Amino acid sequence: MPAVIRDVRRHDIAWHDAIHYIQEHGMRLLCIADHVDPLIYSTTLKERYGKVDLVLSAGDLTLEYYDFIISTLNRRLYFVFGNHHLEHRRQYGKVRDPFITEEKSVPWGNGAGAVCLEGRVVRVRGLIIAGLGGSIWYNGGENQFTDFAMFINMLRLLPGLLWHRIFHGRFLDVLITHSPPYGINDLPDPCHTGFKIFLWFMRTFKPRYLVHGHVHLYDRNAAREAKYGATTIINAYDHVLIDLESTS
Repeated sequence: MPAVIRDVRRHDIAWHDAIHYIQEHGMRLLCIADHVDPLIYSTTLKERYGKVDLVLSAGDLTLEYYDFIISTLNRRLYFVFGNHHLEHRRQYGKVRDPFITEEKSVPWGNGAGAVCLEGRVVRVRGLIIAGLGGSIWYNGGENQFTDFAMFINMLRLLPGLLWHRIFHGRFLDVLITHSPPYGINDLPDPCHTGFKIFLWFMRTFKPRYLVHGHVHLYDRNAAREAKYGATTIINAYDHVLIDLESTS
């Protein structure tokens, strides 16, 4: 059975301005990461998950996989790159205007319906999401960063975060990363250690969710959810559903 995270909290001051769609109808997010899940890559995908509103990927998946999901569900898919499957990363490497929220997808072949979220803050149906890809530096490979380098990447989000804080009352709702925060859902080996700077980000900008991948969950009973301050951290390995339920 898929993991389902339900959020039925009353709207506080950060959400008071109306995530109107969510308040009236609820919102279901399909989050994926790291592994081609046979429950997703299936002819029954639309039957199972046809009612999701948005698909979010925490990386290490192919653009062909995204194509299948988008064409089957006819839903938007936002993603970050991880530390594998980086063949097309440079084609998505252009820094985009952080204030443009309805930007079209890249008009080429594989993954044409997917939108790279790295270094961007966008608002979709009232939900404010941002993305930071890559893993901790461990062998000098592509898309690996030290904590300081990730902080520099994080600065690209700042204009968009401030814009939404001024005009929508909150910095963001969901941060999509590939790696987990340090000490939360991570592992002690050099490759799977989390970013310490993500702890500062959660304390400062208080996203409701941080959705990550990178750490594979081979045990069905392994914990995939944790809490840090105001933020719920979720490992999206294989897939997980997040229900933002109606509170009206």
